[in-house]
Parts: sequence; C-alpha cells; structure tokens
Amino acid sequence: MQNPPAIHFNGIEQVFKGAGSAPIHALTALDFTVGRHEFVSVLGPSGCGKSTLLRLLAGLIQPSAGQVEVFGNPVTTPRDDVGIVFQKPTLLPWLSVIDNVTFPIKHKQGRVGEAHRKRGYEMLDLVRLGDFADKQIDELSGGMQQRVGIARALLLDPDILLMDEPFSALDALSRDEMSLELLRIWHERPKTVLFITHSIPEALLLSDRIIVLSERPGTVRDDIIVPFDRPRSLETMADPRFNEMANSIRRRLFSHPVNAAAGGMA
Repeated sequence: MQNPPAIHFNGIEQVFKGAGSAPIHALTALDFTVGRHEFVSVLGPSGCGKSTLLRLLAGLIQPSAGQVEVFGNPVTTPRDDVGIVFQKPTLLPWLSVIDNVTFPIKHKQGRVGEAHRKRGYEMLDLVRLGDFADKQIDELSGGMQQRVGIARALLLDPDILLMDEPFSALDALSRDEMSLELLRIWHERPKTVLFITHSIPEALLLSDRIIVLSERPGTVRDDIIVPFDRPRSLETMADPRFNEMANSIRRRLFSHPVNAAAGGMA
C-alpha cells in the first residue's frame, strides 16, 4: 500500500463569518498534496488565503468543508509534529535566547528538563547561534532573532515545518542570507516544508514545487515543478532559466487586471 502524503488539502472550502458583515469566502475547491521532505512554496495575491492554509494545517481553525490531513490523519487540533515559524518570531524579551528556544516545553510541561535543554543548545548550534545562547533578545539583529524562531520551531523535531513569510521583514542582504541558511538547515535536517512567500525568486531558490493561488477565494491556479538541481546557491539565481521561470510566474500572477493593479507580489 502506498504511503499517504505528508500533507493533503482535500476539497477545502473556508468561509469566515463576521458579526454583522457579509461572509468572507477565503478558499474554494482547494486540493493539493505535499510529499514527505518536500519543500513547497505558496504564492498568490494578497488576501488569497495563503496564511489561512497554514492555520488550517496547524489545527488552529477547522475548514468550512473538506479535510486537511497529515500522513493520512485528519487535522483536528494542534500537533507536536507540526512546527511553525511566523513572520515575526514573537520572542519574549525578558528571557534569554536559550530560554526562548525551550519556551514551548516550559509552556507545555511547566519545566524544561536537561534533555530538552540540551536539544535547545543543539538547535542553536544548527542555526549558528550557539555562542549567543545566554544573550538577551534585544542584543540580536533581526535575522538572528528569526534564527531563534527557527530553532524554537525545530525543538520538538517536527516532521512538518510551516513558515509564514519568515524573512519578509528583513533587508535584502539578510533575506538572501537567511534563504541560504534555510537551505542548509533543510539539507542537514530534512523536513516537509510549506513556505508562504510573496517573493518569486525566494520561492524558486528554495522550493521543489510552487503552488500559485488565485485571487480570493483562493484555489490552486498553478502547480509548478522547480527544475534546478540541489544543492542550490546564489549562483542558481544567475542561471538564465531562473529569470525565465520568474518572469513566467510573474506574468501568470499579473495576467488579471486586478492582480496587476493590486501589485500583490514582490
């Protein structure tokens, strides 16, 4: 029997009903899968439901119709095998770096045992922050803080990593650096990754596949296989095919007049 995919969005409809306002139809007839250890990015116009996908997969909300599955099992509540990296790392400034990394264990179990603390130090080494374990958060740059967020998400060794525009607040150089760091981490510790981004080059550099969503209500408009060999580097972006693919995706995204006017992609 064939193993189920790591992630399956199966006929998802998502409608948000606001008090005293018209319902917002966020997603419709949405279907796609992600294989184990596959890196899949999601692109689409602003407001098309990209972040809603992550909330559904994280078990934070339930679909209005359809089913979200992880390894063949319906997602009904938050799961320990799904880690999340947010757009902002939401670190606690009164805790040290290592205490921020191990905070999920403290929150869940009331204390952090030696094994989990050791694991925290290992994750800081993985994101190249081992020398900063005892520093305070305000002593770190924005990129370093985001690395702390990644280390925290990896603490429980989740099978699936959800990333919601994690580098969007960084400057261009830091963003390139973090993209390369993420490639290195993913190569050293393979995970199934669902990555939300507004950057076409970022998606091409990182991903095995790119899911392009339509305008709201979001549905799958394109499912694009990225053909570049791994390992990848900034030199990958100098490949003529890279710019050709980026321009092709951009044309598809902006083919509708509303998309072009909205300027929803970077």
